[in-house]
Amino acid sequence: MADPVPNTHYQASTHDPVYDRLHETAEFEELRGRYRGFVFPWTAAFLSWYLLYVVLSNWAPSFMSHKLWGNINVALVFGLLQFVTTFLLAWHYSRFSTAKLDPLARQLDEDYVRNRQGGASA
Repeated sequence: MADPVPNTHYQASTHDPVYDRLHETAEFEELRGRYRGFVFPWTAAFLSWYLLYVVLSNWAPSFMSHKLWGNINVALVFGLLQFVTTFLLAWHYSRFSTAKLDPLARQLDEDYVRNRQGGASA
């Protein structure tokens, strides 16, 4: 009977060695650094903003229920701003990725294809 769980150690040990060479390049390190430099701070900022909304909703209900105009209160405005923030952050990431990540990723992909076609010589 075949093993229902694939042997992941075997799979990991048989991956293409071109990946290892590309992983060690300065370009790959630069790509990872740029990605992390964007994603980590913006994720922390967005989660803090979201947590502020949750904390204020739980521990400052009088503030959140304060009416700004008509039936529009602070909680509703904060909730709508969560959506606006999400879309703005996605737009900002798209622009950042196009300008800073995609050129490096394309270069690494071209190196990968060239190494695969050239007999994996670095």
